[in-house]
Amino acid sequence: MTITRHLTITGKVQGVWYRDSMRIEAERLGVAGWVRNRRDGAVEAMVQGDAAAVAAIIDWARRGPPAAQVTGVEVSDGAGSYQGFERRPSA
Repeated sequence: MTITRHLTITGKVQGVWYRDSMRIEAERLGVAGWVRNRRDGAVEAMVQGDAAAVAAIIDWARRGPPAAQVTGVEVSDGAGSYQGFERRPSA
């Protein structure tokens, strides 16, 4: 069963290679969706895949790449249908 989750990641998550690292991890896990920076300093992502893969990318999001300092990850139900994983422009 495919599930979709919307993530808002806060902390020191911009300027630390978070988006590209998340894209690489999502591709490794077979997760579709997108990731982008927000003007408020957070990173926003939509992740879609089987339950185990989505749980794994959410666990990764709580750590991020080595230079990140994640202080929070808000998870809510997401919507849409995605093929592949893309880095989107800032919003």
